[in-house]
Amino acid sequence: MADERNEPCYNPRILRVHKLTPGPIGQGTRFRAETTTMGRAAGIAIRYTAYQRPRRLGSSIRMSAADIQGTLTFDPIDGGTRMGWLWDLRLRGWYRLLTPVIARSGQRLEQATWASLKQYLEGQRDRVPQPR
Repeated sequence: MADERNEPCYNPRILRVHKLTPGPIGQGTRFRAETTTMGRAAGIAIRYTAYQRPRRLGSSIRMSAADIQGTLTFDPIDGGTRMGWLWDLRLRGWYRLLTPVIARSGQRLEQATWASLKQYLEGQRDRVPQPR
């Protein structure tokens, strides 16, 4: 989960990811990703702001239209792990006018991504088909 380079395996919107910092993954690790948004490629800068393995992963994400502060939590439960997520989305420019629409859409996309991750981790799919 902490290695962003795995995300294209379960998130069809992520085209590619490169780790920018040397050494093991931890707080301060940076990645550069490319995503598809409305049919266009867009860059994403990701920096880990917290890394408390195996319980918590915090990140700061910068995109052309928004800044996102996020936290993923992982709690053991009978038979598995419960993952929680919380994002603080700050849109820039005219995108701020679309905040309610983008927030609802973003929540649906995140839920679909996490469902796909669950399928991937449980071996129900080898790899998510990439968009063309």
